[in-house]
Amino acid sequence: MATVLFINRTDLVRNSIIDGNVDTDKFIQFIKIAQQIDIQQVIGTKMYDGLTAAIVAGINLPENARWKTILDEYIVNMLIWYAQSNYIPFAAYQIKNGGVFKHTSENAQTVDKNEVDFLVEKARTNAEWYSRRFIDFMSFNQATYPEYTNNVNDDIYPRDESKFNGGVLWGTNPKKRTKRN
Repeated sequence: MATVLFINRTDLVRNSIIDGNVDTDKFIQFIKIAQQIDIQQVIGTKMYDGLTAAIVAGINLPENARWKTILDEYIVNMLIWYAQSNYIPFAAYQIKNGGVFKHTSENAQTVDKNEVDFLVEKARTNAEWYSRRFIDFMSFNQATYPEYTNNVNDDIYPRDESKFNGGVLWGTNPKKRTKRN
């Protein structure tokens, strides 16, 4: 079965450092990987499946308004940054019949590993910031999204904390937070 992607090429190119000239086939699998691994870990299997079903049914339908809210306000931003953090380490490489090749350009300079690592870490930090915002939202809206806490058996349970390293946003236990005015 085909994977329903939560973002499209335009979302990624307009909101990332990925150039519009990059062939979609070079990065589409990284969107899928980020969605299936990173996003599903943040939102859990039941919410992941519910969002997928809403997109297939038509995300703009009135009955899918709650799904559209989390997609537009949280998931899209998380996925854009997680996809970049997964794609960047592989962007310069291709595997062909003759082996593994690194692309170089006549009018550009390749970056060293430290710079690539910095870009990956910055993209992951941004993704985790958006993840933290989603987790905060869910701590106050679980009644609207029962799928967030209804995982069973071998489902992936959503993580209730983000590894955000950019500063302290809240305490580590979202259940002890109080809503600020």
